[in-house]
Amino acid sequence: MAVTIEDLYRSYGVLADAKDNLSQHKDAYQVILDGVKSGPKEKRLAAQFIPKFFSSFPELADSAINAQLDLCEDEDVSIRRQAIKELPRFATGENILRVADILTQLLQTDDSAEFNQVNGALVSIFKMDAKGTLGGLFSQILQGEDIVRERAIKFLSTKLKTLPEDVMTKEMEDYVFAETKKVLEDVTGEEFVLLMRVVSGLRVLQTVNGRQQLVELVVEQAFLEQALNPADPDTVDRLLQCTRQALPLFSKNVHSTRFVTYFCEHVLPNLSALTSPVAELDIQLEVLKLLAEMSPYCGDMDKLEPNLNMLFIKLLEFMPVPPEEAENGENTASEEPKLQFSYVECLLFGFHQLGKKLPDFLIEKVDAERLKDFKIRLQYFARGLQVYIRQLRVALQGRSGDALKTDEVTAARQPVNRHDDLFHNPPSFKSTVSLSWKLIQKSEAVPYLAVVHQPPKRPSTEEMGAADSTKKQVSLQPRRDARQIYNPPSGKFSATIGNFTYEQRGGFRGGRGRGFGGRGNRSRGRIY
Repeated sequence: MAVTIEDLYRSYGVLADAKDNLSQHKDAYQVILDGVKSGPKEKRLAAQFIPKFFSSFPELADSAINAQLDLCEDEDVSIRRQAIKELPRFATGENILRVADILTQLLQTDDSAEFNQVNGALVSIFKMDAKGTLGGLFSQILQGEDIVRERAIKFLSTKLKTLPEDVMTKEMEDYVFAETKKVLEDVTGEEFVLLMRVVSGLRVLQTVNGRQQLVELVVEQAFLEQALNPADPDTVDRLLQCTRQALPLFSKNVHSTRFVTYFCEHVLPNLSALTSPVAELDIQLEVLKLLAEMSPYCGDMDKLEPNLNMLFIKLLEFMPVPPEEAENGENTASEEPKLQFSYVECLLFGFHQLGKKLPDFLIEKVDAERLKDFKIRLQYFARGLQVYIRQLRVALQGRSGDALKTDEVTAARQPVNRHDDLFHNPPSFKSTVSLSWKLIQKSEAVPYLAVVHQPPKRPSTEEMGAADSTKKQVSLQPRRDARQIYNPPSGKFSATIGNFTYEQRGGFRGGRGRGFGGRGNRSRGRIY
């Protein structure tokens, strides 16, 4: 016979009045457990009564937890929410791991209120037993369904940093790091980014040694011991994502040498052949910006001279030979070569940083004819930049409001990097230079496309031209150059991870290649 509301209240009264003799009323507790097989009202009541007396009947522990699980999977969302709300009360002793495992599986819900309730329940049992809760989470990350794994990782990436130090102790952080390394043996690109966010936030790793361990973790994922296949977008994407994760970790004590070496030896020679999983992404500029940002933290390099020579070769490729008319002080706009400011800035900055380690490179390793050619190109490029900046300022006269918030306006307002010492005889690498987009980020402006500056001579009136002819004479890179590309990636697979414009799944440890999805009309398997 089905259990009624009256039966449940009667059994509750018996147990509430029993006080120290609760264990003698096992039959009354069994009535409450049987309430999960009755109607909606009885189920909601059972969801509240079962956990209240759970600890008094250890011999019925499995039956009680299973009964509560039945309610957590009920078709009625109000019953599910009530059952989930009470789940932390079962998290005692050996049950903590099981409850954490169950709550982690329940993260797959598509109901936002229910999802928030599961999150809150997980946080509450974290404070009871951090290691048991982590054990349940990592168990599902390693073995659970795709949607559960994905959401468990996201939970860790957002919630761990909010827990107090008395919960996330050094022992717990060491445990998280050890378990994360296991997970990283097979991850997608999105998962890798999130897991790096998890371990990067651990207090135990906020030391030089800790950051070095994180770099080693990224190096292992980047496959720097393998040659690069520039035609494989997944391989290229893996390298970019790993480099972005390593970049904030580099310092004067944690060197970027292995990444810079790999870029010089494997990426730059294949720069024009690189493929990207996103058609609109300027993959060459992405690579060059990463190399530029890493170069100040490069330590001693085994093959410094050939790597510096590769940078020099690539730099010359993007610095055009001035037309004969320009050398004679004349100007023919139709024949003016395109000046790729952003590319040259990145390469010149990297060349300048590595050149400090071999200051005689341009004197001893480059013949006089090549050095002369380099100076001519650099001077022509610097003159073109001067002309461009002056034309911008003329074109901006009289503008106001939103018209002064464009990338071009920012370019006209900001200082320009100086590499004057490369014009010296002999050339030197003593100047302190900064990347233009880094200078602007500090002032909370939009990155712009400035490169080098050395005032060779005052431009002529004809060179100044009109604003319209500027576009023909000196080309500005597309607007995408203005993106701050080093935010944590996200995009078409997740709108909540960060500010990057795309996320490539796959390419990591076999790619996993799992798709996302909800559980539809809740026709999922049993939660155990």
